[in-house]
Amino acid sequence: MATEILMPALSPTMEEGTLAKWLVKEGDTVSSGDIIAEIETDKATMEVVGYAEGVLLYQGVKAGEAAAVNGVIAVVGKPGTDLMPFMSAI
Repeated sequence: MATEILMPALSPTMEEGTLAKWLVKEGDTVSSGDIIAEIETDKATMEVVGYAEGVLLYQGVKAGEAAAVNGVIAVVGKPGTDLMPFMSAI
C-alpha cells in the first residue's frame, strides 16, 4: 500500500509550483502531519505536510523543478512497495 503526495494549490488560480527544498529524503520514515518539503510560487512559500504514514519511497520532483497542481510529487508507503502502478501518474 502506498499514497501519492500531490502538489497543493496555494491559491485558486495557481497552476503549478516549484519544489524549493525537500526536508526528507527517500528512505526516511514520515508520519502524517510531518513537513516533508517546501514549495514556492512567485508570491508565496509554503510547507508541504505529508498526509500518509510510512517511508518516503519516491521523490517525483527534484528541488528547483516545477510540478502541476495535483501532480504527484512523492509516494509514501511500506518499504518494498511496487511503484510501477504509480509511474504513469508521475
